[in-house]
Amino acid sequence: MRYLLFVVLLVGCAKPPAGKQFFVAFSQCNNAEPYRSAQNALMTTLFDKAGGVKLVIADAQQDNSKQVAQVETFIRQKPDLLIVAPNERAALTVMGQAIEAGIRVICLERDILQPNYTTYVHSDNLAIGRMAGQFIADALAKKYGRAKGKVVQMRGLLGVEGEIKRDSGAKEVFASHPEIQIVAEPVADWIQAKAKDRMTEVLRAQPSIDVVYGHNDPMAIGAYLAAKELGRDTEMIFVGVDGLGGPAGGIKKVMDGVLAATFVYPLCVDKAVEIAVKMLRDPSFRPDREYTLASTMVTPENAAKLFTQLTTP
Repeated sequence: MRYLLFVVLLVGCAKPPAGKQFFVAFSQCNNAEPYRSAQNALMTTLFDKAGGVKLVIADAQQDNSKQVAQVETFIRQKPDLLIVAPNERAALTVMGQAIEAGIRVICLERDILQPNYTTYVHSDNLAIGRMAGQFIADALAKKYGRAKGKVVQMRGLLGVEGEIKRDSGAKEVFASHPEIQIVAEPVADWIQAKAKDRMTEVLRAQPSIDVVYGHNDPMAIGAYLAAKELGRDTEMIFVGVDGLGGPAGGIKKVMDGVLAATFVYPLCVDKAVEIAVKMLRDPSFRPDREYTLASTMVTPENAAKLFTQLTTP
């Protein structure tokens, strides 16, 4: 990947002190999600390229209590750096204990209610929600001559920053188009299989649907599979978020016509590792409090180009 090569060059410029190995602990909220698996793989690759780093990844399996316990265990192990991708916003007050113990903390991609971190690397979910909402409004205007129609919103895990802002951003746009009606908002917790089940229920209750807006690509794809099983996939379009590369990612699903659009939600790992290596190797380095990465809309017009960029070494 181009961004991968760029960061490899960055982290490869400075070598660790002879014989020194840094311990980096990463608490991942749920390895089962494709986005999270991609984060883990990229982080492992980049720290391997950097050299002198022992990375340990713990999987919280979408369980708040398990993630808190894992972070507490990491704190006792005194890592040189702790990285946390929070499962939910409110649960991780424990990250404050890491700060109190003198452990530097990178909050990755999801925020927390109490900003107990050294730096926060993320994308702008509110902007993504707005872009998704505008794409949907434009698609409906093209279909009907004005922005009107019935939308199903497939929501992620409730209370998570991404779910909150992808919801509110889209609804900001819909508020300007009173003929756009959200007819159902099932919760599928980011999981494709759950989305398929929830969408089957919605399809049985709703005789007419124009758009399904999934808060991530797996849920949008799960909704598509449910509609296809019932012979209704051609009556509606499916919009997702994540835009992963690879044969199973959202970009390829746009190329295949499964999704009408997705929005690249940066893994944030490349920037996090760049900052992490600087923090580990230069005690005087003070990162910015926050780094915000931009998203890109993926449609059939640019999907092939982006697919090549994100999947070609």
